[in-house]
Amino acid sequence: MSLTTQVATFGGGCFWCIDAAFRRVHGVLSVCSGYAGGETNDPTYQSVCSGTTGHAEVVNIEFDHTVISFDTLLAMFFTLHDATQLNRQGNDIGTQYRSVVYYHDETQQQQTHKMIEQLQKHCSEPIVTEVSPAGIFYPGEVFHQNYYNENPQQGYCSILIAPKLKKFAAMYQAYLTN
Repeated sequence: MSLTTQVATFGGGCFWCIDAAFRRVHGVLSVCSGYAGGETNDPTYQSVCSGTTGHAEVVNIEFDHTVISFDTLLAMFFTLHDATQLNRQGNDIGTQYRSVVYYHDETQQQQTHKMIEQLQKHCSEPIVTEVSPAGIFYPGEVFHQNYYNENPQQGYCSILIAPKLKKFAAMYQAYLTN
């Protein structure tokens, strides 16, 4: 990593949607879907989906902070999921689908708490996003990387992810690469 490269780790339901959105953002250098926040070493998708490992589906995002700020990425993240749903996003139910920000330094921790406080003023339900220090990140299986772009016609992608990406593109057009 260079001096201008930082890492953000977000979980907001199925990692395919979060992965697909951030791959389109100018200043994002890499996106990797994977698992974090659990107790099991080297978790697999099947073990994480069992709900027994404690891991969340997350994306690890490397970004150039001179091009895009953590605050902007954080705002984008909160538009991609419903932070008031505990351990789920829609029909995806389980602790692996929890809303979570794993912060990599004190500044990210403070920015996340500040944003949640600001967003809460506009939500009738409590925001339940977990804010925890980043621990070990385990990359997901190759099959899960860039899943949406590789499988746009798959039912989950076309029905659930495509509309979110359309809304995301409308809101953040100035930040997108394509």
